[in-house]
Amino acid sequence: MITLGTVNFSCKKMLDIQSSRLAAEENLWRNQEDAKGALIGMYTLMRTAMVADNTHWLMGDLRKGDFVSTNRSDLKAIMDGELNASYPVLNRITNWRRFYSVINAASLFIERSREIVANDPRYTPINNQVDVAQARAMRAFAYFYMVRIWGDVPLLITSHDGDFSTHPRTSKEKVLAFATSELLLAIKVLPFRYGGSDPLFPGLYYGSSWTTWNGVLLTKLSAYAILAHIAAWQGNYLDCEAYTKFFVDNTSQLNGDGSFGVKFISTDELTENVNGYSPFAFKRAVQIVGFGFEYGNGEATANGHIEQLTLAKPLILKEYPEMYVPKDTIRKAFTDSKDLRFSIDPLTNLYRTNYFTNYASERPLFSKIKVIGAAQTSDNFAFFTSAVLFTRIEEVTLLRAEALAVLGMRNDAINALNQAASLRGTSPYLSNSSTDLLDAIFAERRRELMGEGWRWYDLVRYNRIKKNNAAFNALLSNGGIYWPVSRDILNANPQIKQNPYWN
Repeated sequence: MITLGTVNFSCKKMLDIQSSRLAAEENLWRNQEDAKGALIGMYTLMRTAMVADNTHWLMGDLRKGDFVSTNRSDLKAIMDGELNASYPVLNRITNWRRFYSVINAASLFIERSREIVANDPRYTPINNQVDVAQARAMRAFAYFYMVRIWGDVPLLITSHDGDFSTHPRTSKEKVLAFATSELLLAIKVLPFRYGGSDPLFPGLYYGSSWTTWNGVLLTKLSAYAILAHIAAWQGNYLDCEAYTKFFVDNTSQLNGDGSFGVKFISTDELTENVNGYSPFAFKRAVQIVGFGFEYGNGEATANGHIEQLTLAKPLILKEYPEMYVPKDTIRKAFTDSKDLRFSIDPLTNLYRTNYFTNYASERPLFSKIKVIGAAQTSDNFAFFTSAVLFTRIEEVTLLRAEALAVLGMRNDAINALNQAASLRGTSPYLSNSSTDLLDAIFAERRRELMGEGWRWYDLVRYNRIKKNNAAFNALLSNGGIYWPVSRDILNANPQIKQNPYWN
């Protein structure tokens, strides 16, 4: 299943094939191996949905973001907000079928996996409960991911063996309420760790220890992080504060059992994989919600990674990057002369290169994320193994700072902001600072999370709070923050109407 899910990230053909599993369905839910295969297949489908055509970065980092296109007109169209332009890649990434493949796989697992308990004594009831909790959490995550993109989407809560194209859209409020309820059910069962000494679910998991599952599966803290983001997207910062508090109070639960745990990582660990702590390389517990590409499993690919868009000479044999961050944007974002991510080193008088390579050139390379082959930072072959990352501890801590600031808990918000930024060399935010606290938090998110698929969604939340940008207010009120729906979806289902802003 892993191989099938990673062979072709374009997904142009795979999701158009009619279901052929019906004949084999009777023999699928028989033993523990079937459960494991179906579970890992679900994760693989979600990874594919996020990285196909570089969806995660095209949708999260380009619109009103920091990157500009070198020579690709389709990327420029996204950057300019022309999301209904006639480019094949835009039509493909606005097709939500691949996310419904995840949802269908999760629903099928929830409905059928309990049959294995009666058929295979190795597959215990508690094992099944934990697996079903993961399926619930994954289905909820897929729905949240889609709502951020399209707003109203069809809500399907049962599996479908064939064509599901006739379902109408459901209000985004109802979809997010369903996702929240699923996650609240899941957190009652999900462990902090798999294959180790977790108090709720100790012992080997599918015969393997914590080192095998570290950073691979959704944990209790993964579910709390997703819950926090759903609440923030809804403007429900009371719940966001509660969910992030549980998260920060329990991060130590991910540590132990002889494997990499969770900590606030240094700039060199973030960008150069020093000590093996990069959240983009290998599989690590620092990937609170993330989907890895393990070199040792033969998962290196040329497509489905941000490096495909941002790297070029001297790091790989490619003349120019497909997109880059202009110098004036870099200078506006990184204003602290002590910032280790980008600034001038006072000892050498040279630009620091953690985030950008060849700053003196016309097109500085965004080289913060560079996992080439077996976690190398440069190579002659453009085969990448970086994980697609949704969140890590620094991101959740900055989200908590955002919630605390909105709720008026100023001192706590300042502490969270400074905790997240403390290893970046920047001066701490002081209580008497003339800079608005929310502005400072979102400016730090811009720097810390650059290239991780957050910029557009952060702009949406920021402008929902501030309401002082007339152009963005118009987008918010008219539904312009959402993407258009693919023409293929509209043609296949007359019940689906285009988002009005894009008519």
